[in-house]
Amino acid sequence: MLVKSMGHVRIKSPRAATALSAETSNRASRALTKREPSSFFKVIRMSIKRLYLVMLLLVIGYQQVCVGADRPTPPANDAKAPAKAELSKQLKIYKTTLLEGKNEQIRIDVAVEMLISEDPLAREILLAVLKQSENIAARQSVCKALSRTRVSQKPIENKEDFIQPLLDILTTDDANMAKLAAEATLIFEYEQISKQLEELITNQSLPVQTRLNATYVLKLHPDMRAAIKLIQLVDDPESQVAVAAEMTLRSLGIQVGEDAEARKQIIEELKREGPEAFLQKRLIHQEEQIREMRIELTSWQGKYLSALDTMYNGISDDAAKGKFLDKYLRHTEAVVRLWALEKVRQWRRAPGTPELPSELEPILINLISDQDRIVRLRTANLLSLITEFNSAQRLLAQLEIEQDDEVKMELFVALGYAFSPGSPIKIPNETRQQALKWARKYLSEQEPKKAQTGADVMKKLLGQDGLKPEEVDHSLGLLTERYNWEKKNPNGALRGELLSAMAGLCAQGSACKAKADELFKNLFEEALRDETDSVREAAVDGLIYINKTAALKRLRKDFVNDRSSKIRERLINVAGEVGGKDDLTWLAEKIGSNSESKLSWQAMLKIFTNSDAGVLNEWIDKLIPQGGKSKLSDEQKIAFLEMAEGKAVGAMNPQMLKNIRKKLAELYYKTGQFERAADCLDKLHKAAETTEEKEAILPDLLNAYLRCPKVEPAATLVQNRLLKKDLDPNDIIVSSIENYLSKPPVGADPNVVLKALTEIQPSENRPKWREWLKQWTDRLGKAKGPDKAKKGSDEP
Repeated sequence: MLVKSMGHVRIKSPRAATALSAETSNRASRALTKREPSSFFKVIRMSIKRLYLVMLLLVIGYQQVCVGADRPTPPANDAKAPAKAELSKQLKIYKTTLLEGKNEQIRIDVAVEMLISEDPLAREILLAVLKQSENIAARQSVCKALSRTRVSQKPIENKEDFIQPLLDILTTDDANMAKLAAEATLIFEYEQISKQLEELITNQSLPVQTRLNATYVLKLHPDMRAAIKLIQLVDDPESQVAVAAEMTLRSLGIQVGEDAEARKQIIEELKREGPEAFLQKRLIHQEEQIREMRIELTSWQGKYLSALDTMYNGISDDAAKGKFLDKYLRHTEAVVRLWALEKVRQWRRAPGTPELPSELEPILINLISDQDRIVRLRTANLLSLITEFNSAQRLLAQLEIEQDDEVKMELFVALGYAFSPGSPIKIPNETRQQALKWARKYLSEQEPKKAQTGADVMKKLLGQDGLKPEEVDHSLGLLTERYNWEKKNPNGALRGELLSAMAGLCAQGSACKAKADELFKNLFEEALRDETDSVREAAVDGLIYINKTAALKRLRKDFVNDRSSKIRERLINVAGEVGGKDDLTWLAEKIGSNSESKLSWQAMLKIFTNSDAGVLNEWIDKLIPQGGKSKLSDEQKIAFLEMAEGKAVGAMNPQMLKNIRKKLAELYYKTGQFERAADCLDKLHKAAETTEEKEAILPDLLNAYLRCPKVEPAATLVQNRLLKKDLDPNDIIVSSIENYLSKPPVGADPNVVLKALTEIQPSENRPKWREWLKQWTDRLGKAKGPDKAKKGSDEP
């Protein structure tokens, strides 16, 4: 019995399949266990091919059951014109190719052409090839060509000529040749071959292999009569034939029966139910098998890819990783190529955008033309991330021949990225012109997505040098025309995308900026009234690209509170870049009240940086009112005041400086920055012009010194005070020290301060001060007393 499966066949019916045999599962298991990827996928390929075969057989069988009985037998080829005496030139080439060609696919293609040829000599050549046994390759090609015609649009005339030659091949000892002949018999309805076939099967004098080959034909034909014959063969005297018939029946989901009588009843039941019921049951059985097989194939595939993951993740060297991926990008199985493409994508999108090994460039570019649709799609998508590869020309070539619309779109998108600014690849001007033609074609498409992509790629091309002025002018005009045409469309999504591409051509660095500015400015102005947010957003971008200062002056009147957050944020950023004092008011209104608060404050700081001291002085009390509530955080206040301090120093404005440092000292003290507070207060103290001013600053300065801690400057302040007078309880110095020692900061050691104070030697007798020192010393001593006692009790 034949066990090999046919090659890949294209079919239309989705209903039918076969399950993996136990032998297949075992082989797959062994292959995976040994980590032999090629062996494993051979097993999967073999299983899938069996699946396709059974599906095709069932479809053909269904057609035979439904329409075969009513179809008249075509007349023999006797009416054909007499054969030509000589072969035509074309037929000679065909014959030589069939008999001597080295490429099997070409031999099959030639045989197909000869099958549909009206030249009777072509038929004679094919029949002669089938009848001989010397040229096996040619014989196999004819059988495969016959099988291919099952899905061909052109039927074979008088195909009955091939019945006997094919059945004669079943008598060969070459199992593979007999298998191909058996599959070729599917071009006939079962009733056309049943008589000769059953004679082969039942003839006990024939070799067992011949009978087994004929039994395999029964398996292929999903006809109820073939199934009945298989049931009868279970009782055949030849055990090999009987076993083969029984195994075939079980694989098809047909009952075998315990004995001859039971089998007789099964046959009667089949006849009673009829051909349609038989075929329906067979289809249901095959559907169940295909589900099981898909589950098993998915499982094995997952295990294999998991093994690849393990091997890949174990490689640390980039060069070795590149070689590993290069190998599997060339794998014969599409699922493995897709796995490798995903690894390349992950590599490319890793932090830092690492460069890929240059060795991957040729294979990745070749995959643009891969036979698998998904591989082409994923490759094109990946090349959008890789601008350092020279892929533009190959992308253009594939665009010309690509049939799948989705893949074509992705190829075009990748083509646009191939022209990205900053790419190290020097692309010929001719290639740019070809790409521009495609961009124009897509721009004119009715489908919005295609038109949008066309505009985006056109923007990339026009934004760079390399195109003739007339080509640039023509393309800019096409953009304008398509945008104007879209104005009548209530859905403004495409208008926004088109206007965004037009705005991009007005940006700095665009090779056609001057022309685009002139052509598109009025369109941007007009689009400001559009109800679609994306259109207004693109219009604002365009005006800003043309002239930031003029755009800000024009837009701040009506758009600083636009419902589009993108427009609001865009204007805030532009104000930070080119704005002036006139923009501070509307920016300040946004602080603390909306999501643009932080952005607005940053813009204000930029404006303040570029402003003179007078502007900042006007805003000090507005932003940080004395005793009032401010929208700014303490950090923002400090940042502004420090900037203002620098401006005031440069402008030599002492009054402004005094106001700033007073506010800064308070903020520094509040936020725990005591050293900076002390520095600020020290400057205020030195700059104070009256005794009253100095007296007012002194306690805050001492507090700041104590909390820094800066003990020496604090002691100096006290010593200077003692030079003037004794310190009674109401003295501001005593109050500051008392407050500190009564409640020192967390982690501070008040004894350090007390020690520095006791070391002060007043020039005159100061009894009140001595009394204070004694009180503070006694108080701190008592506070430490229990600790000392505890320490003493622990000593031996």
